[in-house]
Amino acid sequence: MTAALGREGDRLELRVGSQGAVHRGPVILVGAGKAAGAMACAAATVAQPRSGIVIVPHDQRGATPEGVEILHGAHPVPDASGEAATARLVSLVETAADDTLVLVLLSGGGSALLVSPAPGITLADKQVVTAALLASGADITALNTVRRHCSTVKGGGLLRAAPHARAVWTLVLSDVIDDDPATIASGPTAADPTTYDGALQVLGRWLAAGVVPPRMRAHLESGAAGALPETVKPGDRLLARTRLEVLADNRSAVAAAADAARREGFEPLVLSEPLVGDAAAAGRQVAARLMAGPPDRAVAVIAGGETTVRAVPGGRGGRSQHLALAAAVALDGHDGVVLAGGTDGVDGQTDAAGACVDGGSVQRARASGFDVSAALAATDSHPVLAATGDLVRTGPTGTNVADLVVALRPAC
Repeated sequence: MTAALGREGDRLELRVGSQGAVHRGPVILVGAGKAAGAMACAAATVAQPRSGIVIVPHDQRGATPEGVEILHGAHPVPDASGEAATARLVSLVETAADDTLVLVLLSGGGSALLVSPAPGITLADKQVVTAALLASGADITALNTVRRHCSTVKGGGLLRAAPHARAVWTLVLSDVIDDDPATIASGPTAADPTTYDGALQVLGRWLAAGVVPPRMRAHLESGAAGALPETVKPGDRLLARTRLEVLADNRSAVAAAADAARREGFEPLVLSEPLVGDAAAAGRQVAARLMAGPPDRAVAVIAGGETTVRAVPGGRGGRSQHLALAAAVALDGHDGVVLAGGTDGVDGQTDAAGACVDGGSVQRARASGFDVSAALAATDSHPVLAATGDLVRTGPTGTNVADLVVALRPAC
């Protein structure tokens, strides 16, 4: 963060990107996401904000940066605390005058924490649809297409709340594989290329018709018919005074893991494509690549990504635990270890960041009375991995750049 921002006297400098920027005058600092608190602590020392509000998950407690208030909300399904915090954040942004910079700090989790339902939609409506889409196996791009079109703050909505600000600078830690600014935290300060009709298509593909609350469907249908204003689109005049820079992303985590593996004497084999789609398939892919590595060398297969799981009701776990358990089946009886975890320290609705399995994990599961194949079919990986001692619990890490998988195998 301190490399991205600098201060020379009364000059606040943006020092990242192809072209820098300078601001003289008051600063309002706002943000949301799992890493937003740590980002704010670093940024506030340089930006010296006049005031600020940052929204983080309920379980995060830490230092409060000078001039900035830390508020809390729920993740991944929003709650009333997040809605109230967002209202206060938007009200603060609306005070930005023509001499004021709005400095926005975003990271993964911001979509749930920045919650401001569009007129006619209730928080309960958003909770129902968010939970249903998360369980359906829809990816983050699909989920956030719906979120943007049911919100007053997403899809460039925060820019609309600051029509008089001199400038809006947005600094991002990306948990999105392609670093799409419209998808990260649902793009509160970014242009949105998607449409109301696209949001309806997402709902039609992933959810049964009766799941979607009538108010939300009516809202999206009105928007698709042209009766409601669209989200901020590329070329909108609001974008002329904005800058958005990604400070770190999943590739950063993968590169750091490869460097660490190399220092420990492993030959890093970095998967060229991110892990997406079905988590179990990704786990089998990683295990197969590990066992196919050069037998005369210690190898580390390293990958990043964000997989999905079509959850079965009653199943406990997250995508990293599901991936790891599937990898354990493929590794059964072989020499090797697979670690899969969320860089934010949270995997699904559990207290684990993920899991670290090996060639004996399946045997330990059987000895504890578990049928691993049945657990995978039921998307119920958490109790199995708890019994085998393979869960990884870090607590919230204060960052979020999607998921990381590291698989290790010694020389044969």
